[in-house]
Amino acid sequence: MTYHPKSDFIAIMMERGFLADCTDYQGLDEALSNGIVPAYIGYDATAQSLHVGHLMNIMVLRWLQKTGHKPITLMGGGTTKVGDPSFRSEERPLLDDAAIDANIAGMQKVFAKYLNYGNRANDAIMLNNAEWLDDLNYLSFLRDIGRHFSVNRMLSFESVKSRIDREQSLSFLEFNYMILQAYDFLELNRRYGCLLQMGGSDQWGNIVNGIDLTRRVLDHEIYGLTTPLLTTSDGRKMGKSQGGAVWLNGDMLSPYEFWQFWRNTTDADTGKFLKLFTELPVEECDRLGALEGSEINEAKIILANEVTTLLHGAEAAAAAEATAREVFEKGGVGDDLPTLTLTAADLGDGMSIVQLIVKSGLAKSGKEAKRLIAENGAKLNDAPLTDAGLMIDTVALAEPLKLSAGKKRHALVQLG
Repeated sequence: MTYHPKSDFIAIMMERGFLADCTDYQGLDEALSNGIVPAYIGYDATAQSLHVGHLMNIMVLRWLQKTGHKPITLMGGGTTKVGDPSFRSEERPLLDDAAIDANIAGMQKVFAKYLNYGNRANDAIMLNNAEWLDDLNYLSFLRDIGRHFSVNRMLSFESVKSRIDREQSLSFLEFNYMILQAYDFLELNRRYGCLLQMGGSDQWGNIVNGIDLTRRVLDHEIYGLTTPLLTTSDGRKMGKSQGGAVWLNGDMLSPYEFWQFWRNTTDADTGKFLKLFTELPVEECDRLGALEGSEINEAKIILANEVTTLLHGAEAAAAAEATAREVFEKGGVGDDLPTLTLTAADLGDGMSIVQLIVKSGLAKSGKEAKRLIAENGAKLNDAPLTDAGLMIDTVALAEPLKLSAGKKRHALVQLG
């Protein structure tokens, strides 16, 4: 695309790789150049923490604020009760109000690290769509809002079509989700002057619906912008590690494990991730991403430090790096490793090393742990572990044991 933006925000989105599509580049660019633009991203409260898969769009909101505009983090207290069917193969489990509120409280902790909330013109605001969705009158809503939606068109959206093509059930409840999300944009525009909705490229259909609805009901011009769906260079969806989701709340994933996730970035992704997840200048990201051999490892440490500093603070990043260097370079234990604490009662007459590997999170199952040992991928106190039948008792745990899976994943096991 050869469009040359006037606004800092669009320029940053383009040069750092955040931009997949926009409903009207020129119109949005003009609006961003002419004053403060309130813009939102919606987050359904399906877990107690956001994860790495959300981080790209959190960085988009951060750049929006840094370029003088107003981020709105919209918590889906209402829409979580329905569940977004986009590109999912089955219906989400439904949560009650208490679980949704607890999840929102957990997610708020993360946003506060990246955005300034307050009362100034471009301070971020956090809203909950339950504010307008909970008390909707169904008949009025159908008459005033439902009449603007064509079922034929809704069925043509890729997110719905893919589900139907695979002959997987799509409940009427879920089918309503896109109408509710469109209504969110209308309400945010009406109440807060919100001009822009952003989201992953899988949200394109939902965003376009909101723009059409707002034009029809209020006759207001508003915009949509999407970010690319991020996959790693080996084609996997960004944000999943061998141990499951990479959570952003420190009590669900330690700063050390978060740091380690970024340190383990593949060579081919390092430059791209520096642009998306840090605020280093683009030229520096390109320089670091082009390093080869052992030098690229220093670029990965810079990536891990920068990303961890934004979320957990500079001290946590420095501690994680120090622990990693101690573990990898000196074969030491380090204070910050993921730690499994067992009681004498847990151990009883002894626990198999296979069970310990699973309990410490280094393998998902006993089968995987045994394979790790058989393929010489496991170590006990930095020595090769070859006996899958080894039993560990309280005597063996007089000192903490260090377990390793491959070169990069370690855990401590200690007696508590």
